[in-house]
Amino acid sequence: MALSTLKSGKVITGADAGILGAAGVLILLFTLASDSFLTQYNIFNLTRTQSLYIFVALSQAVMLVTGNMNLSVGAIAGLTAVVFGYLVDTMGLPLPAALAGAMAVALFCGWFNGFVMTTLGINSFIVTLSTLFIFTGFVYGISEGYSYRGIPKEFVTIGRGKFMGLPYLFYLMLGTLAVVWYMFRYTVFGRQLLATGSNQEAAELSGINTHRVIMGANLLSAFFAAVGGLLWVSRLGTAQPAIGQNWLIISFAVAIIGGTALQGGRITAIGLFGGGLIMVLIKNGLILVQANVYFEQAFLGAIILLTILLDRGREIWARKGRKK
Repeated sequence: MALSTLKSGKVITGADAGILGAAGVLILLFTLASDSFLTQYNIFNLTRTQSLYIFVALSQAVMLVTGNMNLSVGAIAGLTAVVFGYLVDTMGLPLPAALAGAMAVALFCGWFNGFVMTTLGINSFIVTLSTLFIFTGFVYGISEGYSYRGIPKEFVTIGRGKFMGLPYLFYLMLGTLAVVWYMFRYTVFGRQLLATGSNQEAAELSGINTHRVIMGANLLSAFFAAVGGLLWVSRLGTAQPAIGQNWLIISFAVAIIGGTALQGGRITAIGLFGGGLIMVLIKNGLILVQANVYFEQAFLGAIILLTILLDRGREIWARKGRKK
Protein backbone atom coordinates (compact mmCIF):
# COMPACT_ATOMS: atom_id res chain seq x y z
CA MET A 1 0.00 0.00 0.00
CA ALA A 2 1.98 2.96 -1.20
CA LEU A 3 1.31 6.49 -0.04
CA SER A 4 -0.26 7.17 -3.42
CA THR A 5 -2.55 4.18 -2.92
CA LEU A 6 -3.75 5.62 0.37
CA LYS A 7 -4.61 8.90 -1.29
CA SER A 8 -6.41 7.30 -4.21
CA GLY A 9 -8.59 5.19 -1.93
CA LYS A 10 -8.02 2.01 -3.89
CA VAL A 11 -8.54 -1.25 -2.02
CA ILE A 12 -6.93 -3.45 -4.68
CA THR A 13 -4.16 -1.93 -6.76
CA GLY A 14 -2.95 -3.09 -10.15
CA ALA A 15 0.03 -4.71 -8.44
CA ASP A 16 -2.31 -6.62 -6.08
CA ALA A 17 -4.33 -7.85 -9.05
CA GLY A 18 -1.14 -9.02 -10.74
CA ILE A 19 -0.07 -10.96 -7.63
CA LEU A 20 -3.46 -12.63 -7.26
CA GLY A 21 -3.51 -13.33 -11.00
CA ALA A 22 -0.12 -15.04 -10.79
CA ALA A 23 -1.41 -17.17 -7.91
CA GLY A 24 -4.45 -18.09 -10.01
CA VAL A 25 -2.24 -19.18 -12.91
CA LEU A 26 -0.21 -21.40 -10.57
CA ILE A 27 -3.39 -22.96 -9.18
CA LEU A 28 -4.56 -23.73 -12.72
CA LEU A 29 -1.20 -25.20 -13.76
CA PHE A 30 -0.85 -27.45 -10.72
CA THR A 31 -4.51 -28.52 -10.94
CA LEU A 32 -3.90 -29.70 -14.51
CA ALA A 33 -0.60 -31.32 -13.54
CA SER A 34 -1.84 -33.31 -10.52
CA ASP A 35 -5.20 -34.87 -9.62
CA SER A 36 -4.40 -34.59 -5.91
CA PHE A 37 -3.83 -30.83 -5.92
CA LEU A 38 -7.41 -29.71 -5.21
CA THR A 39 -8.25 -32.44 -2.71
CA GLN A 40 -9.70 -31.35 0.64
CA TYR A 41 -6.61 -32.66 2.44
CA ASN A 42 -4.23 -30.67 0.25
CA ILE A 43 -6.31 -27.48 0.44
CA PHE A 44 -6.30 -27.73 4.25
CA ASN A 45 -2.51 -28.09 4.32
CA LEU A 46 -2.03 -25.32 1.75
CA THR A 47 -4.10 -22.78 3.65
CA ARG A 48 -2.56 -23.72 7.00
CA THR A 49 0.98 -23.30 5.71
CA GLN A 50 0.02 -20.11 3.87
CA SER A 51 -1.31 -18.68 7.12
CA LEU A 52 1.94 -19.40 8.95
CA TYR A 53 3.99 -17.95 6.09
CA ILE A 54 2.04 -14.70 6.22
CA PHE A 55 2.79 -14.23 9.92
CA VAL A 56 6.46 -14.83 9.07
CA ALA A 57 6.24 -12.28 6.25
CA LEU A 58 4.52 -9.68 8.44
CA SER A 59 7.46 -9.78 10.85
CA GLN A 60 9.73 -8.72 7.98
CA ALA A 61 7.32 -6.49 6.05
CA VAL A 62 6.72 -4.04 8.90
CA MET A 63 10.48 -3.43 8.96
CA LEU A 64 10.90 -3.25 5.19
CA VAL A 65 8.18 -0.62 4.96
CA THR A 66 10.37 1.73 7.04
CA GLY A 67 13.38 1.12 4.81
CA ASN A 68 14.98 -1.27 7.31
CA MET A 69 15.12 -5.05 7.74
CA ASN A 70 15.17 -7.65 10.51
CA LEU A 71 17.42 -10.65 9.92
CA SER A 72 16.67 -11.95 13.42
CA VAL A 73 12.95 -12.69 12.99
CA GLY A 74 13.54 -16.45 12.90
CA ALA A 75 15.75 -16.33 15.98
CA ILE A 76 13.11 -14.30 17.85
CA ALA A 77 10.49 -16.88 16.87
CA GLY A 78 12.71 -19.75 17.99
CA LEU A 79 13.47 -18.04 21.30
CA THR A 80 9.78 -17.35 21.88
CA ALA A 81 8.99 -21.00 21.18
CA VAL A 82 11.59 -22.48 23.55
CA VAL A 83 10.83 -19.98 26.32
CA PHE A 84 7.15 -20.88 26.01
CA GLY A 85 8.02 -24.59 26.04
CA TYR A 86 10.29 -24.17 29.06
CA LEU A 87 7.68 -22.21 31.01
CA VAL A 88 4.73 -24.46 30.25
CA ASP A 89 6.52 -27.84 30.21
CA THR A 90 9.50 -27.63 32.55
CA MET A 91 8.20 -25.04 35.01
CA GLY A 92 4.55 -26.08 34.75
CA LEU A 93 3.16 -22.56 34.47
CA PRO A 94 -0.46 -22.07 33.33
CA LEU A 95 -0.91 -21.51 29.60
CA PRO A 96 -1.73 -17.76 29.85
CA ALA A 97 1.32 -17.09 32.05
CA ALA A 98 3.61 -19.05 29.72
CA LEU A 99 2.29 -17.16 26.69
CA ALA A 100 2.74 -13.82 28.45
CA GLY A 101 6.29 -14.69 29.49
CA ALA A 102 7.26 -15.80 25.99
CA MET A 103 5.75 -12.68 24.42
CA ALA A 104 7.58 -10.47 26.92
CA VAL A 105 10.91 -12.02 25.90
CA ALA A 106 10.09 -11.48 22.21
CA LEU A 107 9.16 -7.83 22.75
CA PHE A 108 12.37 -7.28 24.69
CA CYS A 109 14.28 -8.64 21.68
CA GLY A 110 12.43 -6.19 19.45
CA TRP A 111 13.11 -3.33 21.85
CA PHE A 112 16.81 -4.22 21.97
CA ASN A 113 17.05 -4.20 18.16
CA GLY A 114 15.27 -0.86 18.01
CA PHE A 115 17.35 0.64 20.82
CA VAL A 116 20.65 -0.18 19.12
CA MET A 117 19.40 1.10 15.75
CA THR A 118 17.97 4.38 16.99
CA THR A 119 20.29 5.23 19.89
CA LEU A 120 23.59 4.14 18.39
CA GLY A 121 22.60 4.81 14.78
CA ILE A 122 23.79 1.42 13.53
CA ASN A 123 22.39 0.02 10.27
CA SER A 124 19.54 -2.48 10.70
CA PHE A 125 21.41 -5.11 8.67
CA ILE A 126 24.40 -5.05 11.04
CA VAL A 127 22.27 -4.90 14.18
CA THR A 128 19.94 -7.76 13.32
CA LEU A 129 22.71 -9.90 11.83
CA SER A 130 24.41 -9.67 15.23
CA THR A 131 21.26 -10.34 17.24
CA LEU A 132 20.42 -13.25 14.95
CA PHE A 133 23.41 -15.07 16.46
CA ILE A 134 22.80 -13.74 19.98
CA PHE A 135 19.17 -14.85 20.10
CA THR A 136 19.96 -18.18 18.43
CA GLY A 137 22.58 -18.78 21.12
CA PHE A 138 19.92 -18.31 23.78
CA VAL A 139 17.59 -20.68 21.92
CA TYR A 140 20.06 -23.55 22.18
CA GLY A 141 21.37 -22.46 25.57
CA ILE A 142 17.89 -22.72 27.09
CA SER A 143 16.72 -25.84 25.27
CA GLU A 144 20.12 -27.60 25.02
CA GLY A 145 18.91 -28.76 21.63
CA TYR A 146 15.88 -30.64 22.98
CA SER A 147 12.21 -30.12 22.17
CA TYR A 148 9.53 -29.44 24.78
CA ARG A 149 6.65 -31.88 24.37
CA GLY A 150 4.31 -30.96 27.22
CA ILE A 151 2.27 -28.48 25.19
CA PRO A 152 -1.36 -28.15 26.38
CA LYS A 153 -3.88 -29.83 24.07
CA GLU A 154 -6.09 -26.75 23.91
CA PHE A 155 -3.16 -24.80 22.49
CA VAL A 156 -2.33 -27.50 19.94
CA THR A 157 -5.95 -27.39 18.76
CA ILE A 158 -5.38 -23.87 17.43
CA GLY A 159 -2.76 -25.12 14.97
CA ARG A 160 -4.48 -28.37 14.03
CA GLY A 161 -8.20 -27.67 14.26
CA LYS A 162 -10.50 -26.61 11.44
CA PHE A 163 -13.85 -24.96 10.78
CA MET A 164 -15.82 -25.49 7.57
CA GLY A 165 -12.90 -27.42 6.11
CA LEU A 166 -10.37 -24.64 6.63
CA PRO A 167 -7.84 -24.40 9.49
CA TYR A 168 -8.37 -22.06 12.41
CA LEU A 169 -5.07 -20.48 11.46
CA PHE A 170 -6.54 -19.33 8.15
CA TYR A 171 -9.27 -17.30 9.86
CA LEU A 172 -6.74 -15.90 12.33
CA MET A 173 -4.53 -14.85 9.42
CA LEU A 174 -7.42 -13.14 7.60
CA GLY A 175 -8.34 -11.23 10.75
CA THR A 176 -4.73 -10.15 11.25
CA LEU A 177 -4.40 -8.96 7.64
CA ALA A 178 -7.61 -6.96 8.07
CA VAL A 179 -6.10 -5.22 11.11
CA VAL A 180 -2.85 -4.57 9.20
CA TRP A 181 -4.83 -3.15 6.27
CA TYR A 182 -6.74 -0.84 8.62
CA MET A 183 -3.56 0.26 10.41
CA PHE A 184 -1.76 1.35 7.26
CA ARG A 185 -4.81 2.97 5.72
CA TYR A 186 -6.42 4.79 8.64
CA THR A 187 -4.08 5.15 11.63
CA VAL A 188 -1.48 7.83 12.30
CA PHE A 189 1.15 5.23 13.19
CA GLY A 190 0.59 3.33 9.95
CA ARG A 191 1.00 6.50 7.90
CA GLN A 192 4.12 7.40 9.85
CA LEU A 193 5.62 3.99 9.05
CA LEU A 194 4.95 4.57 5.35
CA ALA A 195 6.27 8.14 5.45
CA THR A 196 9.46 7.07 7.21
CA GLY A 197 10.13 4.44 4.59
CA SER A 198 9.29 6.72 1.67
CA ASN A 199 11.68 9.48 2.75
CA GLN A 200 13.01 9.53 6.31
CA GLU A 201 14.49 13.01 6.03
CA ALA A 202 11.24 14.47 4.70
CA ALA A 203 9.31 12.64 7.43
CA GLU A 204 11.54 14.22 10.10
CA LEU A 205 11.09 17.67 8.56
CA SER A 206 7.31 17.18 8.71
CA GLY A 207 7.54 16.59 12.47
CA ILE A 208 7.55 12.78 12.62
CA ASN A 209 9.77 11.26 15.30
CA THR A 210 11.31 8.64 13.01
CA HIS A 211 13.35 7.08 15.83
CA ARG A 212 10.14 6.34 17.70
CA VAL A 213 8.54 5.00 14.51
CA ILE A 214 11.49 2.67 13.86
CA MET A 215 11.34 1.48 17.48
CA GLY A 216 7.64 0.77 17.00
CA ALA A 217 8.37 -1.15 13.81
CA ASN A 218 10.91 -3.30 15.66
CA LEU A 219 8.42 -4.07 18.41
CA LEU A 220 5.75 -4.91 15.84
CA SER A 221 8.21 -7.11 13.95
CA ALA A 222 9.08 -9.00 17.14
CA PHE A 223 5.38 -9.36 17.96
CA PHE A 224 4.57 -10.97 14.60
CA ALA A 225 7.67 -13.17 14.83
CA ALA A 226 6.56 -14.32 18.28
CA VAL A 227 3.00 -15.01 17.15
CA GLY A 228 4.33 -16.96 14.18
CA GLY A 229 6.66 -18.97 16.40
CA LEU A 230 3.90 -19.80 18.87
CA LEU A 231 1.52 -20.81 16.09
CA TRP A 232 4.23 -23.06 14.68
CA VAL A 233 4.45 -24.71 18.12
CA SER A 234 0.69 -25.13 18.03
CA ARG A 235 0.87 -26.81 14.64
CA LEU A 236 3.76 -29.14 15.54
CA GLY A 237 2.58 -29.93 19.06
CA THR A 238 6.12 -29.43 20.36
CA ALA A 239 8.34 -26.41 21.03
CA GLN A 240 11.39 -27.14 18.93
CA PRO A 241 14.63 -25.10 18.89
CA ALA A 242 14.68 -25.50 15.09
CA ILE A 243 11.59 -23.29 14.72
CA GLY A 244 12.49 -20.19 12.74
CA GLN A 245 15.69 -21.53 11.19
CA ASN A 246 14.43 -21.26 7.60
CA TRP A 247 12.46 -18.06 8.12
CA LEU A 248 14.91 -15.70 6.45
CA ILE A 249 14.07 -16.69 2.87
CA ILE A 250 10.37 -17.13 3.71
CA SER A 251 10.08 -13.70 5.33
CA PHE A 252 11.75 -11.88 2.45
CA ALA A 253 10.21 -13.99 -0.33
CA VAL A 254 6.58 -13.65 0.78
CA ALA A 255 6.96 -9.96 1.63
CA ILE A 256 8.69 -9.02 -1.64
CA ILE A 257 6.52 -11.23 -3.87
CA GLY A 258 3.55 -9.72 -2.00
CA GLY A 259 4.48 -6.21 -3.11
CA THR A 260 6.32 -4.85 -0.06
CA ALA A 261 8.97 -2.44 -1.33
CA LEU A 262 12.56 -3.21 -0.35
CA GLN A 263 13.37 0.50 -0.27
CA GLY A 264 10.41 1.18 2.02
CA GLY A 265 7.17 3.13 1.79
CA ARG A 266 4.87 0.44 0.42
CA ILE A 267 3.02 -2.53 1.88
CA THR A 268 -0.26 -4.17 0.93
CA ALA A 269 -2.27 -6.66 2.96
CA ILE A 270 -3.88 -8.16 -0.13
CA GLY A 271 -0.48 -8.49 -1.76
CA LEU A 272 0.87 -10.30 1.30
CA PHE A 273 -2.05 -12.72 1.08
CA GLY A 274 -1.17 -13.38 -2.56
CA GLY A 275 2.54 -13.60 -1.79
CA GLY A 276 1.94 -16.23 0.87
CA LEU A 277 -0.30 -18.15 -1.51
CA ILE A 278 2.29 -18.07 -4.31
CA MET A 279 5.02 -19.23 -1.93
CA VAL A 280 3.07 -22.22 -0.65
CA LEU A 281 1.80 -23.10 -4.13
CA ILE A 282 5.35 -23.29 -5.45
CA LYS A 283 6.56 -25.47 -2.58
CA ASN A 284 3.51 -27.73 -2.67
CA GLY A 285 3.28 -27.87 -6.46
CA LEU A 286 6.91 -28.91 -6.90
CA ILE A 287 6.30 -31.85 -4.58
CA LEU A 288 3.08 -32.91 -6.32
CA VAL A 289 4.65 -32.87 -9.79
CA GLN A 290 7.66 -34.74 -8.36
CA ALA A 291 10.13 -32.03 -9.33
CA ASN A 292 13.63 -31.98 -7.86
CA VAL A 293 12.97 -30.24 -4.53
CA TYR A 294 16.67 -29.50 -4.11
CA PHE A 295 16.24 -26.72 -6.67
CA GLU A 296 13.42 -25.15 -4.65
CA GLN A 297 15.47 -22.34 -3.12
CA ALA A 298 17.07 -21.53 -6.48
CA PHE A 299 13.59 -21.28 -7.99
CA LEU A 300 12.36 -19.05 -5.16
CA GLY A 301 15.44 -16.84 -5.44
CA ALA A 302 14.80 -16.40 -9.16
CA ILE A 303 11.19 -15.40 -8.45
CA ILE A 304 12.31 -12.85 -5.84
CA LEU A 305 14.80 -11.36 -8.31
CA LEU A 306 12.17 -11.21 -11.05
CA THR A 307 9.72 -9.53 -8.67
CA ILE A 308 12.30 -6.90 -7.69
CA LEU A 309 13.14 -6.22 -11.35
CA LEU A 310 9.47 -5.84 -12.26
CA ASP A 311 8.93 -3.54 -9.28
CA ARG A 312 11.93 -1.42 -10.22
CA GLY A 313 10.75 -1.27 -13.83
CA ARG A 314 7.30 -0.13 -12.71
CA GLU A 315 8.84 2.66 -10.61
CA ILE A 316 11.02 3.87 -13.50
CA TRP A 317 8.00 3.83 -15.83
CA ALA A 318 5.91 5.78 -13.31
CA ARG A 319 8.72 8.32 -12.84
CA LYS A 320 8.95 8.87 -16.58
CA GLY A 321 5.19 9.28 -16.77
CA ARG A 322 5.24 12.01 -14.10
CA LYS A 323 8.00 13.89 -15.95
CA LYS A 324 5.89 13.95 -19.12
